[in-house]
Amino acid sequence: MSAVEPEPPGGRVRLGTVQETLLIPLYGRAVESRKPEAVLRDPVAERVVAAIEYDFARFDGGPSLTGTVLRTNLFDHWVRAFLAEHPDGTVVEIGTGLNTRYERVDNGRARWFELDLPDVIELRRTFFADEPRRRMLAASVLDEGWTAAPAAGSGPYFLAAEAVLGFLPEEDVRRAVDLLAERFPGALLALDTTGPGMVDTQEDHDALGKVEARLRWSCPDPRQLEQWRPDLRLLASHTFTELPGDVHDGLPAEDREMIASMREQRLPQVEDYRLNLLRLG
Repeated sequence: MSAVEPEPPGGRVRLGTVQETLLIPLYGRAVESRKPEAVLRDPVAERVVAAIEYDFARFDGGPSLTGTVLRTNLFDHWVRAFLAEHPDGTVVEIGTGLNTRYERVDNGRARWFELDLPDVIELRRTFFADEPRRRMLAASVLDEGWTAAPAAGSGPYFLAAEAVLGFLPEEDVRRAVDLLAERFPGALLALDTTGPGMVDTQEDHDALGKVEARLRWSCPDPRQLEQWRPDLRLLASHTFTELPGDVHDGLPAEDREMIASMREQRLPQVEDYRLNLLRLG
């Protein structure tokens, strides 16, 4: 078993301000997994949510839970495609939180590294354990030292930074991208970007408005990232209303109908939020 049997961490979860946001996608996957027709199944997330003392109900009723699941589903799709082409490659989860991508898409051969801040990794070890091909790393993405472990093995590399970089100021995002490009040349990097409209109105957001963390980096056009370094290439960029055809067509009917409705409304907070795949070098 990849995940250990969840046990209550002993009282309420204590996480840093930004780190608390990891509970939103965790709950989103648990809620989704219980649906008769689901975008994805995540029984581990269901068990972890049941074991944590936290007011998850504050996030009920808003569309953002579904949004976190759609984002994760696309990232899963990209990782599966990477592993199909490179079955012995390395996946690095940056800001892993309580993600369960290993449980969902591991192929039995790849190496996995799961990076997050020390308080998150302490909580994560309550539910998950290191394995021969899977290792947790307690550090900030800005700390150069963590890169030694994954770089010690062979590539190629897939780096997943899901719902992480937006909470950093732009100068730190640039530092992180520089570090990743220098340590993992040729790697794929999946990340999400948020336009200024959502950053400016996040106090009213149905999920972020319920926590203290605030987005700090806005990126109106992900093509601008190619200007940061001459070796960056934007390979794909999608909104929730413009998902890849095979990903969209694999969704339950209810979700496809919701996406069609959003496409007609052209909501700025939806159209400004993008899911991106970069090549580093």
